[in-house]
Amino acid sequence: MSARWLDYFFIFATIALTVFGQVILKWRMDQLGPLPGGIGGGLRYLFGVLLDPVVMSSFASAFLAGLAWMAALTRFELSYAYPFMSLSFVLVLAFSVVFLGETLTLNKVLGVVLIGIGTAVASAGTP
Repeated sequence: MSARWLDYFFIFATIALTVFGQVILKWRMDQLGPLPGGIGGGLRYLFGVLLDPVVMSSFASAFLAGLAWMAALTRFELSYAYPFMSLSFVLVLAFSVVFLGETLTLNKVLGVVLIGIGTAVASAGTP
């Protein structure tokens, strides 16, 4: 039987990989510029983006997050584990402000505070 910290590791690995994928994808898309108009230009752009190593790393992180989530679901009830996923909203907000220079507003802060409270309430108690 695994140590309980390993059980939680799978939840937090899912969150970390999800957040990484979102932040790195946004960072790279900002570098690559907007989607061109027209179907032909848009498709060429998107297929070119698919081959970008940084974009591929975000897809790989999503795949690995899925594997970690499957492992987490073998150890916890979904109704207990899933509220932890809302922490990704908090972390994406923080990293998007710090690393991407996005705007932090009072509404965003209040929103993530409410998410944090909801997560704490929903996952209170032992699984």
